Amino acid sequence: MKMVAPWTRFYSNSCCLCCHVRTGTILLGVWYLIINAVVLLILLSALADPDQYHFSSSELGGDFEFMDDANMCIAIAISLLMILICAMATYGAYKQRAAWIIPFFCYQIFDFALNTLVAVTVLVYPNSIQEYIRQLPPNFPYRDDIMSVNPTCLVLIILLFISIILTFKESNSNHTSTGQPRVIPKSIWVGIH
Repeated sequence: MKMVAPWTRFYSNSCCLCCHVRTGTILLGVWYLIINAVVLLILLSALADPDQYHFSSSELGGDFEFMDDANMCIAIAISLLMILICAMATYGAYKQRAAWIIPFFCYQIFDFALNTLVAVTVLVYPNSIQEYIRQLPPNFPYRDDIMSVNPTCLVLIILLFISIILTFKESNSNHTSTGQPRVIPKSIWVGIH
């Protein structure tokens, strides 16, 4: 019998919130479910009452429409897809079916790659942040305060924020996929087939 240190066992079976990988995956899936459900409710209310969320081109400072019906329907479809993916991950973790977690894991990888590209863009084109802030509507909250911050300091703040988010996302996606494999005794396996 091989002796294993308690901290080794704890580290291999726990994620960043100090809970078991299965529990962490369920909590993460439920958290994403709640966020996507709120987004879906906001999108549906905007579709039901377009005047409530409609911005004119003068308010946006450009010659384009922010959200038309086609974009709204695409956003609703993406939100429904995300709810399905998060429900699958939660169900897969609850019932210990690893295949149900794979779409959520793929989404996590895609999201991590996209956030990494944003971080690289901020690092390579630091002036693009100030230009983006200048294009925001004049009534955007804290627009003038953000514009008054030193551009180098603003880039460092944004990179620090993105780094924290990427670290958290990497930690969660890594632990979501590295749970202990479920061992099925041969007698049960033969009985299934």
